[in-house]
Amino acid sequence: MPKSTLSRLGKLKKSKEIYLDYAAATPLNDKVSLLMQKVYEENFANLSSIHSLGVNSKKILEQAREDVAKILEARPSEITFTSGSTESNNLAIIGVLNATKEKFPHIITTNIEHSSVLEICKHLEKIKQAKIAYVEVEASGIVNPKKIKQALRPDTVLVSVMYANSEIGAIQPLREIAREIRHYNKIHSKKIIFHTDATQAINYLPIQVPKLGIDLMSMSSVKFYGPKGVGVLYVKKNTAIGKIMFGGNQQFNLRSGSYNLPGIVGLAEALKITEKLKNKEVIRLTKLQDYFIRKITSQTFTPLIINGGLINRLPNNINITIPKIPSDLLVIELSARGIMTSAKSACKSGDGKASHVITAIRTAERGPNVGKEFSESLRFSLGRQTTKANIDYTIRTLFKILLKLKKWYN
Repeated sequence: MPKSTLSRLGKLKKSKEIYLDYAAATPLNDKVSLLMQKVYEENFANLSSIHSLGVNSKKILEQAREDVAKILEARPSEITFTSGSTESNNLAIIGVLNATKEKFPHIITTNIEHSSVLEICKHLEKIKQAKIAYVEVEASGIVNPKKIKQALRPDTVLVSVMYANSEIGAIQPLREIAREIRHYNKIHSKKIIFHTDATQAINYLPIQVPKLGIDLMSMSSVKFYGPKGVGVLYVKKNTAIGKIMFGGNQQFNLRSGSYNLPGIVGLAEALKITEKLKNKEVIRLTKLQDYFIRKITSQTFTPLIINGGLINRLPNNINITIPKIPSDLLVIELSARGIMTSAKSACKSGDGKASHVITAIRTAERGPNVGKEFSESLRFSLGRQTTKANIDYTIRTLFKILLKLKKWYN
């Protein structure tokens, strides 16, 4: 690497930056990084090879699978490694359709799911391979399980509801939804499959699958201080699901392709660390979240809305709307002062459209004719390196920016 580049990287590392975008991506844990480097150097052989290097690499893979399964209270055979939550969600939804005998299957989801769920559903509608029910959430961002119950039909094959929302942190009542599905299945002698995208939940919520009552669960390592480009789809035993990729028939003939062994080992290690830290981090971040909200709502000169409810919310999430102030402008202004935030889900940040999540909860709150100025949003997501001092500086800086932008209120 050229010396000038190394010098520039050194300066970047020393610069004062406050990262408040942990919901988009988390930094790689140092212990995870070292372990992955060791695997890169020593376990490069193809896991399908029958020579000693390949066999040893396969043992390392299966140990990682067992480690993940133990945390989820699942069987190792129920753990499929993927490239991340987007692939896991695609495999879950399209895989169920590939296995169903229903000619024109019905799928139920909510109107605030991640784009990797909603875009699949829209595509399936467009090509007329499925009928989709988009259940509307309440103003809190939480879906009423009774609405899911009302949407169930004889031709329903799948319900997909995320565990926690990436933009407003709303935690969905998975157990109650699972109970409604089980009751319907029992009465009608059916097997409606229940999938959840748990990407944002892993750091802070219980993820033991028997207690959640789910059949399929997606996650991505980059959200819990692991490497990018690796994820998991939990598939409960005897769940009817077909593959969507064809090739070498790896992973119980469900997901073909060479294994990303360093990434998989990194994911397993990151998940173990996360489980150890979870309880303490939830307590610490809940205090910081409460402090952040108290501080940011104490100023009266700025009309400000906290998006989503304050209960049943992830402890690291603060999402606000400042009417008439473009969110992207605030993100850029804060970034120029060393504070990293986001306007909405990172996967949709560049599309120039209002957040579908904020639009949905504002519509539930105010009705269908909500002005665009009420659909703007600014998300602060806290993490392991966030301190009280970071929050104080962020709020002071935000209000200085808003004072300069008062013309937007006129």
